[in-house]
Amino acid sequence: MRMFPSPTDGLAGAPSAREGDPEFALRVIERLSVPTFALAADRRVLLWNKACEELTGVPAQEVLGTLSQWRAFYDKPRPCLAELVLARRFEDVALFYARGGRTAPGDDRVSAEDWCAMPKLDRPLYLAIEAAPIYDETGAMIAAVESLRDITAERRRQAELESLAALDGLTGLLNRRSFDERLAQEARRASRVNHPLALLMIDVDDFKPFNDAYGHQIGDACLRSAAQAIRGALSRAGDVAARYGGDEFAVILPGADKTGALRVAKRIRERVDALPLANPFSTTSQKLTLSIGGCAAARDFDGSAERLVALSDSELYRVKRAGRDRTSIAEFEADSTALGEQSATPLDPPLAPAVSIS
Repeated sequence: MRMFPSPTDGLAGAPSAREGDPEFALRVIERLSVPTFALAADRRVLLWNKACEELTGVPAQEVLGTLSQWRAFYDKPRPCLAELVLARRFEDVALFYARGGRTAPGDDRVSAEDWCAMPKLDRPLYLAIEAAPIYDETGAMIAAVESLRDITAERRRQAELESLAALDGLTGLLNRRSFDERLAQEARRASRVNHPLALLMIDVDDFKPFNDAYGHQIGDACLRSAAQAIRGALSRAGDVAARYGGDEFAVILPGADKTGALRVAKRIRERVDALPLANPFSTTSQKLTLSIGGCAAARDFDGSAERLVALSDSELYRVKRAGRDRTSIAEFEADSTALGEQSATPLDPPLAPAVSIS
């Protein structure tokens, strides 16, 4: 029997065929194929069934009568879901679990999902968890039961699908929808914690005549190569590249000021310049080149992702009007009212001398 003797006289709310027989109710739970454990009112482990042993790798004798239930799931002490139920801390479920809360308004049953470290198994599991209180005949909460379900495989499949849905099918970079979501998140965070944030908008120079002349298959291969070069130029874990649309790309640089953004833009153009890709339709060079416009918000940023995109686009068009194959980064200024009032860097020259195409 994997249960700790209860100090209470009855568990009327437990699943029992004989009213007022707590041992029968606990034996029912003990034989469930669902991993389940129960905590007494003082949070000590009252029951740890065989299925729970198999799921966690923790024998019942190690935890019965103790406050050590957390050791089966986590690397450091923290409340499990049944403990939150016992303490009636329903509003704190969201603080400890990725997803969770009451199963219905006013209901004392709760459910949650999250990754658990599972120290005895030496591998994490993604668990679906449910916990419910047990009351005696007076309505006092005397115990709580927690059941567990391993949904790791389902979660990983879901994560793979979410990842695929977030990526552009041609280049493997973030797609436009995911870019918009990520930039909005980073903009809010930069404004809240007063950290720099830079955005680069990148255009493949003279791509349309190249694509029209050689066809979509070669054009797509060109865009894939450019995307790989852009991604390869990003050295920090938080930097993100996206396909903004058509032959236009975007790079989000959390924590980067104007100097950092210029450094990344230079690396991107150098990597593309090193590609063995010719573009006889280029107005600046016989090679594939990029135009880059951007904006760096280092101070007084209002958290507007839309404005950051608009300012970066303005710099990109400034580069294209100046002849392409260049970089221009503006500094975000909260008190400016027009796009042209931003403080922009002098236009960088092309990486190689321009070649006239007759």
